[in-house]
Amino acid sequence: MRILVTGHDGYIGTRLVPLFQQAGHEILGLDSGLFTDCTIGAEPASIPAVRVDIRDVTPDHFEGVDAVVHLAAISNDPLGNLNPQTTYDINAHATIGVARAAKAAGVSRFVFSSSCSLYGAHGDAPIAENAEFLPVTPYGESKVMAEKELAELAGDDFSPVFLRNATAYGLSPRLRGDLVVNNLTGYAVTTGKVQMKSDGTPWRPLVHIEDIARAMLAVVEAPRDLIHLQAYNIGRTSENYQIRDVAKIVEEIVPNSRITFAEGASPDKRNYRVDCDRFAETFPSFQPVWTVRKGVEELYAAFLATELSYDDLIGARFQRIRRIQELIDQGLLDDTLRFTSPGSAAPAATTAGAAGADRS
Repeated sequence: MRILVTGHDGYIGTRLVPLFQQAGHEILGLDSGLFTDCTIGAEPASIPAVRVDIRDVTPDHFEGVDAVVHLAAISNDPLGNLNPQTTYDINAHATIGVARAAKAAGVSRFVFSSSCSLYGAHGDAPIAENAEFLPVTPYGESKVMAEKELAELAGDDFSPVFLRNATAYGLSPRLRGDLVVNNLTGYAVTTGKVQMKSDGTPWRPLVHIEDIARAMLAVVEAPRDLIHLQAYNIGRTSENYQIRDVAKIVEEIVPNSRITFAEGASPDKRNYRVDCDRFAETFPSFQPVWTVRKGVEELYAAFLATELSYDDLIGARFQRIRRIQELIDQGLLDDTLRFTSPGSAAPAATTAGAAGADRS
């Protein structure tokens, strides 16, 4: 199958592409290049790709493509809050533009990387795919908007499917240090402190990016009637954690580390647990292979091997909001997150500066 992956050069994409290739698929990429050079370890292998903003795609970009895996997006709550309208423009409106262009080019399957953030504040009871949407951030709202409009494009010749990913974690060539598991582990390795930025009570569903990629592969390869216009929570029902319990796991794995609280740590209104059984029932042969404990062990080993420093962790290489702010300050991006010189490549990220990490 010939599959185009938007955001192929990002956090999930650089781990997804080789997995899809190993399954025998021909993979094409489409990426704006915001996070090129934001690398830990070896560079990912290159694939045939076009550098373009998803707001500018045309049907020509999708000629001869069988399926689209749409990852490209403003990727977390702090970055989404930086410019809410741009978040809506990219995550919702541009997603629909991508889908329309793909549909016009004859693409039959559209896998949308959605998020459990659209559930928002729901409390402690696990929620399934029929739960009410109560997003509390522009990022979560943008995912609700995109799902609704994508559903309206569905038809006999175009089949969208929505994968509502739990909060991601795990090692990637384009590492994100602003995700809770990655961030807690990084702080423990570089400072000896498992530093929490909330009071630790909020619930989060957590999923490794390799398991996200494997779920997307299962959906791409599934019969149309099985997945057409369906939504699935992606993760394991057993992998819902209170943040303080994640911190305890990190403290147990990283030697000589201890749990601490950042100044001003307070409750987080984002609080939800999700039930992921529907995907497991639809794909009985699919089994997630990662747990948070195993993921922290992976990150700990990689951070030691690459000699991750504190400046690395909080700098523009691994903090998405810091990277964007750096490019804006340099005059390379405008306030709508477009490159000021179309087609230009982003320079390598620095390590200096304050972090904008996800609240943990």
